[in-house]
Amino acid sequence: MPNLKDLRNRIASVKATQKITKAMQMVAAAKLRRAQEAALAARPYAERMQAMLAGLASGMEGAAGAPTLLAGNGRDDTHLLVVCTAERGLCGSFNSSIARLAREHANRLIAQGKTVKILCVGRKGADALKRDLGPRIIRTIEMRGVRNVGFAQADMVGKQLLELYAAGEFDVATLFYAQFKSVIQQIPTAQRLIPADVSGAAERTVGGAIYEYEPEEEDILAELLPRNISVQVFRALLENAASEQGARMSAMDSATRNAGEMIGKLTITYNRSRQAQITKELIEIISGAEAL
Repeated sequence: MPNLKDLRNRIASVKATQKITKAMQMVAAAKLRRAQEAALAARPYAERMQAMLAGLASGMEGAAGAPTLLAGNGRDDTHLLVVCTAERGLCGSFNSSIARLAREHANRLIAQGKTVKILCVGRKGADALKRDLGPRIIRTIEMRGVRNVGFAQADMVGKQLLELYAAGEFDVATLFYAQFKSVIQQIPTAQRLIPADVSGAAERTVGGAIYEYEPEEEDILAELLPRNISVQVFRALLENAASEQGARMSAMDSATRNAGEMIGKLTITYNRSRQAQITKELIEIISGAEAL
């Protein structure tokens, strides 16, 4: 059994840790509101972009001149997994759940004989996948110095994806991130980026209205398709930012409560040990007095 000094030191250590986790919980709660508002504001724009692409794509279905970003290059051999995670830990299973989904998708493709490449946006994703899929990680984009994610960072990632696709580095690109639902629920999501996934989106007619586009649909798609990649990456980064703060808030709240329970148990052990030591000393004093 540890002595009283060791118990006092351990109680003080757990109390110091509890103060840190409580502070991190409050910081995450303060950041969560802004991140949640940004994520919710980006959803309608990204969804409307997908709906417009679906309307334009329906008019070019089966056409010979369809852009490769929409129709693909006709191959399905090399897949690029764009794994978006956080730069920091201490946020529960947020990073590991995204990495797990990407790992399962990669293993499924490898079993089918496909070539898999991974581009990590965020240091934690690369750390989680390095052990099993390290040789397949071709690039890691760290955003450690970025305080608030903006479209500039998403556009940078989008341009790198377009450069890799133009160089023939991959045939299909899939984006992995966590969709924010609530503080206690973040859903790992996989979304195909290239070729653009327009299945299930809106039709050309919405509410009985028929849209005519100027200039021609090919010209609009040539402008919208590259921008759509950056928009979808931007949405994923914003969803991740909100999900990270929500997961960290929940994790730190749980850690604070666990620290409180540990302090209670250690305090009981300390009091019992102290009482036993006092009783032992009293017995020794009484025994010595009787011996006289």
